[in-house]
Amino acid sequence: MPPTAAPDTKLGPGDVFDVRVYGEDELSNTYRVSRDGAIDFPLVGRVAVEGLEPSEVASRLAKQLRDDQFLVNPQVSVFVKEYNSKRVSVVGAVAKPGTFPLTTGMTVVQAITLAGGFSNLADRNGTVLTRKTDDGTVRYRIRVDKVTSGQSPDFPLAAGDIIYVPERLF
Repeated sequence: MPPTAAPDTKLGPGDVFDVRVYGEDELSNTYRVSRDGAIDFPLVGRVAVEGLEPSEVASRLAKQLRDDQFLVNPQVSVFVKEYNSKRVSVVGAVAKPGTFPLTTGMTVVQAITLAGGFSNLADRNGTVLTRKTDDGTVRYRIRVDKVTSGQSPDFPLAAGDIIYVPERLF
């Protein structure tokens, strides 16, 4: 059984988030992290956000607004809408193999569903989850029939996970 993946909530290119500045509607908006890992924020200009937690982005924006003397005591909050920089792959005997954005709490069964479900030739109980860890690459066999029948828990995914569904041997 794979260990529970620690959520990776750091921002990366393509991620979309809302910034809200209390009492300053014209500064509140939705932003997408550019390829170079930054956003263009009103009054402040270009701000590097790649690799930062949402709370760190809020602190950085508030500090910049205060330091540049635009606001005395800005209250800034950041809410992530889409983590497009974090993806999982589903390959093998599924209807639509591909790479999908990782959403908070996404599981193996949910990722397979995003890939259109199993093909007619899928070996559902031969499904393999491959995960890179600090100690190297680890593979886990997932018996999806047991998960879907409630006999085993579903497995949370982490950014970069690969799910491989082999074909059955007749």
